[in-house]
Amino acid sequence: MKKVQLLLSAIILFSVYCAQAQEVKAPKFGKGIFDIKGEDDSWSMNLSARMQFLAISEWESEDGNLANPESNFLIRRARLKFKGFAFSPKLQYKIELGLSNRDIGGASEFTNNAPRYILDAVIKWNFYGNFTLWAGQTKLPGNVERVISSGDLSLVDRSLVNSRFNIDRDVGVQLRHHFKLSENFIVREKVSISQGEGRNVTTGNLGGHQYTGRIEMLPFGSFKGKGELKGSDLVREENFKLAVGATYDFNNNAVKTRSNLGSYMETDTGFYETNINTFFVDAMIKYRGFSFMGEYASRDAKDAVAKNADGTATGAIVQIGNGLNLQAGYLFNNNYEVTGRYTNIDLDRITGKGLEQQYTLGVSKFIVGHKLKIQTDISYLSKENSNNQLMYRLQFDVHF
Repeated sequence: MKKVQLLLSAIILFSVYCAQAQEVKAPKFGKGIFDIKGEDDSWSMNLSARMQFLAISEWESEDGNLANPESNFLIRRARLKFKGFAFSPKLQYKIELGLSNRDIGGASEFTNNAPRYILDAVIKWNFYGNFTLWAGQTKLPGNVERVISSGDLSLVDRSLVNSRFNIDRDVGVQLRHHFKLSENFIVREKVSISQGEGRNVTTGNLGGHQYTGRIEMLPFGSFKGKGELKGSDLVREENFKLAVGATYDFNNNAVKTRSNLGSYMETDTGFYETNINTFFVDAMIKYRGFSFMGEYASRDAKDAVAKNADGTATGAIVQIGNGLNLQAGYLFNNNYEVTGRYTNIDLDRITGKGLEQQYTLGVSKFIVGHKLKIQTDISYLSKENSNNQLMYRLQFDVHF
């Protein structure tokens, strides 16, 4: 732990020294701590930092009354991000490090029992035309809500559909391409092959590999400022914009309960392996301050119940089923936004969880866009097989 802290300190001090040595002025707020480029234009680096402070209170509903109150204060996220190009603008890189306990938790024998500091470590090589090859650890081309940064959300955090079904980050390669069907109609294709066990795994590959394909269509052209990757219409699109996407993910001989997430399915002889399929359809709409995002997710497995060699169940079960998430918001001229969300989770009965429905209402104040904002929301969760829950959250974001 101390070695990692010293390394991070050294990186920051070295970066600041480089910036001072070249007399580089600090960028505008929200554009990074500094932005430097080599004298021969052969490399560049932008360093940015962000933090989220979260306060949360929860209650259970028993016979119409609120009971069992719980509250917590969290440094939800604290991160450093380095990005730029090396040798040529066609060879870009990104490194993102998580420093909060929520970012680095989940250490196990499969991650060398070390904190999982690295979120992203990826290079992006635009080797020909509109083709770009990605290599390293980063987000897979999954559902749009997951691809949107946690700092660019309309509500305090992502939906239950994302937490139950998303395919998150993994180590591997991705090939991305885009073309135009007409002057405005844009099509994007993304395929990836990855290890299939999530981020920061150090013990080698268990089971098979994970294969992901996604297609996106933007019939009315690109969004301003990559708005299809942001949760609110902060630029107030003057023309109607739509992005529709679909993803299919196949994890061959997966050994975790949520494809490349969840817990390992260990048996008396090793690991339980089963094929897991995950499918997403999603859409994003923005127009003059109005934003809408909809997602449908579905997951199934060849055999969802993990078994020992003698056929007895281990207790581990793949979370199969489907989910629906619908979210809409409107940004007023004073940069306050009101957002509503409906989420439906219907897991297969073998998981014992059954149907869940969550209703969320949130209010956000954007001081400097997503770079400095305050968000609050309240959610009511209806559960089929347990007590319902009420949750209130307040979060402060600052991004340098």
